[in-house]
Amino acid sequence: MRFLNQIKSVALVGLIVLGCVARAHPVQAQETKVLTVAGGCFWCVESDFESVRGVTEAVSGYTGGSTKNPTYKSVTGGDTGHYEAVQIRFDPSKVSRRQLLQMFLRSVDPTDAGGQFCDRGNSYRTAIFVSNKAERALAQEVIAQAQAELGQKIVTPVLDGSRFYRAEDYHQDYYKGDSLVFTRFGPKRQAAAYKRYRQACGRDQRVRQLWGDAAPFAGGY
Repeated sequence: MRFLNQIKSVALVGLIVLGCVARAHPVQAQETKVLTVAGGCFWCVESDFESVRGVTEAVSGYTGGSTKNPTYKSVTGGDTGHYEAVQIRFDPSKVSRRQLLQMFLRSVDPTDAGGQFCDRGNSYRTAIFVSNKAERALAQEVIAQAQAELGQKIVTPVLDGSRFYRAEDYHQDYYKGDSLVFTRFGPKRQAAAYKRYRQACGRDQRVRQLWGDAAPFAGGY
């Protein structure tokens, strides 16, 4: 019995020590944050930002409109009011919201109010979506700085966030997909079709023309 009591005592001391160590060195778990932006083709925005250190996921979807449960066809048809958008989930201990906003503005043509590159129409316009006053102030500050750097008026609006609808599954990670799709270039695997589309659309050429070496995703893919 005395031996068992000794074991219990040692175990209790061990638990106390572990508790003290845990309090002295708490695990700094960072809550994942979300930035929602619209930058034309959501395949391209997703591709760009999933390459950023600290971004844990980029999800293609639709937001900013009034229609419930929109589809790709209805959004690009222009009847829903939604933008093609991307939810960027990130670890703020590795990359900040400010840095992501700076990269976003320099990865699009924020001077174009009619769409982006070869994709025209309201659903392809740029926008930054915010959920509170602090996020709005930050977005406006970053836009002002980018406008001064560019020397041209930036028309990308800062909008109140609204419900985000995840796009159809085939749009997610399209840029690295392996499924066979039929395109104007003939049958291609998704990844190859994406590269041909991006090249033909002139996205990277225009971004480099605007931003030069400040363009963060000049390679495109």
